[in-house]
Amino acid sequence: MSADQQVQSESGPYRTVEVPGAVLAVGPSVPAEADGLPPALFVHGLGGSADNWTDLMAELAGEVSGEAVDLPGFGWSAPPQDGNLSLSGHVRAVIGYLEKSGRGPVHLFGNSLGGAVSVRLAALRPDLVRSLTLISPALPELPPQVSAWPTAALALPGVPALLRRRAAAGGKSAEQATEELLRLVYGDVSGIPAERRERAVAEYRRRLGLPYALQASIGSARGIVSAYTERGDQALWRQAAHVRAPVLLVYGLKDKLVSYRSARRACAAFPDARLLVLPESGHVAMMEHPRQVARAVRELLAEA
Repeated sequence: MSADQQVQSESGPYRTVEVPGAVLAVGPSVPAEADGLPPALFVHGLGGSADNWTDLMAELAGEVSGEAVDLPGFGWSAPPQDGNLSLSGHVRAVIGYLEKSGRGPVHLFGNSLGGAVSVRLAALRPDLVRSLTLISPALPELPPQVSAWPTAALALPGVPALLRRRAAAGGKSAEQATEELLRLVYGDVSGIPAERRERAVAEYRRRLGLPYALQASIGSARGIVSAYTERGDQALWRQAAHVRAPVLLVYGLKDKLVSYRSARRACAAFPDARLLVLPESGHVAMMEHPRQVARAVRELLAEA
């Protein structure tokens, strides 16, 4: 795929942008009516894509000029040219896009892995960030809650080969595998619209056909685990303390991947933080409860 092109996917139009070390898919294109609105950038979590932000971006269409980026190796973005799927590698790609697009400083949104990316970016490049909205950010939590262990296990030696053998032997159907993923990240799957389920299954099938898809998830999972153990100036909690932009923290009480117990530490770590707790939400509050999240974001934007 060549860089800086406009492309049409099943989930809508996006364009590819060449940045140092990677070619990123970014979408949707900013409509003309967004001129004059403050820019925003949305960064998805492990195994996700820009499509995860569709509902929240629609809620905020009149508030910000939003774009969502596919991290290297995810969504419609190719894997990084140097194979660097570490947290800092993803941060480098997002900084590269913001510098090339000239849209910064932006209102930055991050979920899970994208939350960790956004924290490090905001700490290292405060000139690029107006505000920070973190939805179940993957900040170090030791030990992780039991339901998060299978995701963390992706980083263990031998697991990639085991997963490949299971896939070759004929594992679960795309519908079954997608249902398990949805149950992992949603607090309540009964409210998922049929159209979103169909898109999720189609995307799962598409990813199965990509030779790098599994490695992208495994490499990024290892990047998160590595970030959890970093010390000194690279420690994520220490970097959180250096974030000067106002921060909105969003946690779900039914989150199976990031425990709500992290919320207290996060509120204390960021110098200027406010908290939204959603009792019925799981790991992807922007997909489950976009209206409630958008309401809190509007309050943050008014302050910022």
